[in-house]
Amino acid sequence: MCVELSLQDMRKRLFALLQEEALKKGDFTLSSGKKSGYYLDGRVITLTPEGAFLTAGIFLEMLKDALPDAVGGPTLGADPIAGALACLSHLRGTPVKTFIVRKASKGHGMQRQIEGPSIARGAEVVLVDDVATTGGALIEAKTALDNAGITVSRALVIVDRQENAESNLAASGLKLESIFKISEFEV
Repeated sequence: MCVELSLQDMRKRLFALLQEEALKKGDFTLSSGKKSGYYLDGRVITLTPEGAFLTAGIFLEMLKDALPDAVGGPTLGADPIAGALACLSHLRGTPVKTFIVRKASKGHGMQRQIEGPSIARGAEVVLVDDVATTGGALIEAKTALDNAGITVSRALVIVDRQENAESNLAASGLKLESIFKISEFEV
C-alpha cells in the first residue's frame, strides 16, 4: 500500500525529521573544507523508510511538470534518494530511470563513472543530493554528465545551506532548487 500525503504534509514531516534527527550542533569540517557550527546529515533521513518516501515524494512533485529522462547525482548523498525515486515513480505509474555519479571511473569491470541504466547521449537529466553547501559535488557530477553528452540544467537538494551553492551552480549552468533553506532551521 502506498500512502499518499499532501505536499504540505510531506514537507512538514520531513522538516521535523531533519530538525530532530539530522541536524547536529558542534564543531564540524564539511566536505567543502569549510568549518561549521552545525552539520546536517541528510543520509540519517534518506536511509530511513519514511525519510526516503518523503524526499522522493517531494522531489517527484517538483519534477512533475517536466519529468526528465533520468534523475541521479553524486555518490553518496544521492544514492538513497535515487533508489527511493525509482521505486516511488514506478509505484505511481510514471517510472523514471535513476543513476549515480562516482567521483572517478571504476578501475575494473565496466570502468564507468556514471552507474545505472544506460542514459543516451542528448538525454535530459536532473541532479539530486541531500545537502548543498558550495555545490562542488553537484558541479563535479555535471561535468561527468557533460563529458558523456548528457544534458543537465537543474539540481534538487533537500537543504540549501545558503553558502554560495546557488551562485556556484548558476555559474556552471545549473539552477538550484531546494525543499528547504538552512535559514528555516534553528541553527
